[in-house]
Amino acid sequence: MIDIRLIRENPELVKENIKKKFQEEKLPLVDKVRKLDEEWRKLKYEEDKLRHDRNRISKKINEFKKAKKDVSTLIKKAKGIPKKIAKLEEKEKKLQGEIKEIMYKIPNIIHHTVPIGKSDKENVEIKKFGKPRKFNFPVKSHVELGEELGMLDFDTSAKTSGKGFYYMKGDLALLNMALINFARDYMVKQGFEYIEPPLMIRKKILTGVYSNEEIEQMAYKIDGEDLYLIATSEHPLIGQFINQTINKKDLPIKQTGYSMCFRKEIGSHGIDEKGIYRTHQFNKQEMIVICEPAESYKWYDKMLNYSIEIFKALEIPFRVLECCSGDLADLKAKSCDLEAWSPRQKKYFEVTSLTNMEEAQARRLNIRIEDKGKRYFAHTLNNTVIATSRALVAIMENHQQRDGSIKIPKALWKYMGRKKIIKRK
Repeated sequence: MIDIRLIRENPELVKENIKKKFQEEKLPLVDKVRKLDEEWRKLKYEEDKLRHDRNRISKKINEFKKAKKDVSTLIKKAKGIPKKIAKLEEKEKKLQGEIKEIMYKIPNIIHHTVPIGKSDKENVEIKKFGKPRKFNFPVKSHVELGEELGMLDFDTSAKTSGKGFYYMKGDLALLNMALINFARDYMVKQGFEYIEPPLMIRKKILTGVYSNEEIEQMAYKIDGEDLYLIATSEHPLIGQFINQTINKKDLPIKQTGYSMCFRKEIGSHGIDEKGIYRTHQFNKQEMIVICEPAESYKWYDKMLNYSIEIFKALEIPFRVLECCSGDLADLKAKSCDLEAWSPRQKKYFEVTSLTNMEEAQARRLNIRIEDKGKRYFAHTLNNTVIATSRALVAIMENHQQRDGSIKIPKALWKYMGRKKIIKRK
């Protein structure tokens, strides 16, 4: 959510940003919120004037009483003021609710380095790492490999849970846990605090990180309770700090969290094919940083470098892709993805996503910094350390052998009891 002062003082800047994101249908929202804000400020002025009048009259009543003058007229005036103030407050509250709803729909101001483009097809490749392997045998998909190894079972999960779930077994399940342990140890080594967060959160946290549309498309609601299953550990991690003021000396806050994640995946992507790439339930290690505004892009670069180091260690060819303006969600100021190479599809696919939200998320959740009496909104960043199911797809495809076995990346050997290859038992 942007600062409403931007709309008051520079509405054209806000409109230009909306155009850069190719969301022209939202342009009327800027003028609408300006009008509502003007109404609100007028009511607030009237309310403040009434409070001033009440204080002035109260002072005069005391003076009249001391002078033994008649105060009945003044008391009558004073008695009518609270009702007028209450009516104004009710109108203000209603207007504030309308303004907030509109402000949630107006996108964050994108960083000046973000490339302009309509969709993910216009995202910009920054750099490639590793060379795709040349295979001298037919490349199998992770589904074929997993089923032939007897370690991925989609038929049984379809019976027990439905589409979008799976049973993972044996050494492949152990490899999944090895990825989690590797990611945890790597982030702790970088000075991040390790946290296992709650797997359910309240809607007031979700509305601080998601739009209402995203909540409908992604979040599983717990019937009869104000609780949702988390879609990523980022949400409860950042949600810890709702309505908090953090002393500048305690920054930056660096946390990494592991959790299972749950997503309905309704919408353009959906659960449209068999496999573990896009599912309703998966494991993910996340990292968040809360920092000084002046430091956020230094942290953006550091967090990107963490992702690069992790996927280099997994011996997977990948690239860094800068997200264009039209591919940025409304809260994002700047974002990039890491995409791993799929030898089966002969293209790259997303495995991690890094985002700087600047102050937009902190403004929604009311996360502030205090420095020598001054208070201002923090900047928040998040990045996928590893989504294990997607990393497994990349490892299985890129490290598969002719006999259907899978080589384990050296960085994971110690987490696999020194096992170096996964074979069918």
